Amino acid sequence: MKVLVVGSGAREHAIVRSLCLDPSVDEVVAAPGNPGIADLARCVALPGGVTDADSVVSLALDAGVDLVVIGPEAPLVAGVADAVRAAGIACFGPSADAAMLEGSKAFAKSVMSSAEVPTGLAHVCTTMEEVADALDALGAPHVVKDDGLAAGKGVVVTDDRAEALEHARECLAKPDGAVVIEEYLSGPEVSLFCLCDGSTVVPLTPAQDFKRVGDGDAGPNTGGMGAYSPLGWAPDGLVDDVVRRVAQPVIDEMARRGTPFVGVLFIGLALTPRGPRVIEFNARFGDPETQVVLTRLLTPLGGLLLAAATGRLEEVPPLRWSAEHAVTVVVAAQSYPATPRTGDPITGLPAGDGAYVLHAGTALDASGQLVSAGGRVLSVVATGDTLASARERAYAAVSGIDLPGSHHRTDIALLAERGEITI
Repeated sequence: MKVLVVGSGAREHAIVRSLCLDPSVDEVVAAPGNPGIADLARCVALPGGVTDADSVVSLALDAGVDLVVIGPEAPLVAGVADAVRAAGIACFGPSADAAMLEGSKAFAKSVMSSAEVPTGLAHVCTTMEEVADALDALGAPHVVKDDGLAAGKGVVVTDDRAEALEHARECLAKPDGAVVIEEYLSGPEVSLFCLCDGSTVVPLTPAQDFKRVGDGDAGPNTGGMGAYSPLGWAPDGLVDDVVRRVAQPVIDEMARRGTPFVGVLFIGLALTPRGPRVIEFNARFGDPETQVVLTRLLTPLGGLLLAAATGRLEEVPPLRWSAEHAVTVVVAAQSYPATPRTGDPITGLPAGDGAYVLHAGTALDASGQLVSAGGRVLSVVATGDTLASARERAYAAVSGIDLPGSHHRTDIALLAERGEITI
């Protein structure tokens, strides 16, 4: 089959890489893609951007693809998947209505309540007075979330009430702005992707990511600075428990509402002293967790995504996974997650030795030189028989990359390697 992947980041590079390893996939087209993806697939520009449904549909029809895979959240919320399906093409990605599980934190909380999903207490606020009352009611640490899409950077967790109020004020200043004040959930966090076809749920392997920009979880939230899988410290039966108590009830509730969810449901969990609690839902593969999850997936990805897109997940045999450990480390541009510096040359990308690079924010300049073009520039992925060897290979590869002013975390998966994560 031929597959069109919409998006341009490291998540999409990881998806394209896995699709190219599937013997049933003859060709992959990426729109718009990036220089790394271009080494594997045919990249086509989208002049109107990834949210331009007409351009995506036109490209899919012209290319004669059998499946469209939508990577980022913005086109999903904008209804691109609806337009693709209306054109008669199978699409992996939820409708605009179903994507509101990510597009609105308040909507997600409503669905969780109806489905009796374990999660933290929350207040939806539209005025600063309501915000102040909610902060007082729930206490510190304060969790303040922009109700809408914010590219993974709409959440502030702080003991500083003034900082919490300021973030809420910025969220409310947006058109139709709303903010969700949540109970702080303690305990290690887990990311679990569940493939869904509207009724059936197939979980992937869990991963853990690192949101804060600095070592030791210091500094502001980012889109994600690294991840690893598997989680040797996770309780036995965790995945089955989350499917039973979270994923399946949510998929059933979405179907009951007449908005069946087709695609990947990203479940962000905190393993609290009271058991797993949902922190958030996303309506697409998470970045950077996708980079480590897909590198361990042995089941061909193309057939799996097509089964989800066409309502046939119940026919899929048990997934096969590599026993190896995987670690990804994000190399970020100077000043990220504030306004990143772009246009800097990139050299020293690894070749072999158990590590490879997925491009996130890269471009080619007029002379053909690879340069930075975003905040998170590269995802360096490495595998190994042990978590320690995977970490060693990942950081050895990172050390060889030259990107002026760049920075990365040095402690991705370090506590797990030391056996210091407790529940």
